[in-house]
Amino acid sequence: MNATAKRGRPKMPAKATSPKSVAHAFVRAINERDVGKIEKLMADDHRFIDSLGAVMQGKTRMREGWAAYFRVVPDYAITIEETFSNGATVFMLGVAGGTYTSDGQLRPENSWKTPAAWRAQIKGNKVAEWRVYADNEPIRQRMAKPSERLAECRSKNSARSESGTD
Repeated sequence: MNATAKRGRPKMPAKATSPKSVAHAFVRAINERDVGKIEKLMADDHRFIDSLGAVMQGKTRMREGWAAYFRVVPDYAITIEETFSNGATVFMLGVAGGTYTSDGQLRPENSWKTPAAWRAQIKGNKVAEWRVYADNEPIRQRMAKPSERLAECRSKNSARSESGTD
């Protein structure tokens, strides 16, 4: 693979023209939590693939998906540390994070960060596919209801007691 790498967050032209600049514009739109900008950068047949392999297809469906996600993680942000590209495919490495909320209140204990990678397939200056590779466990833990977290802790403590690792 003849790849190029760039560290940090380079300044991008106002109109994204290269695959790398389109992918970075998409990240900026996500970080601004601007669903309209995200939608403008998606191809009509856009595919989103999450880290568990679930696929969402179509610009309209993804617009609704991003809006819903920003309601439960209103400060979601991506930090890109490295970018590699090969033709129309752009790979980005970095960190994703935010704060989960079920009631609109951002509480420090519901904040999370995790290393992540993204692969963007660019077609005609639009993101045709956005694939996320990340450990979902940090946000899953925050999304669990307090009673579920308590039950999980009790279960782990019980298992330790039974195995003699207390």
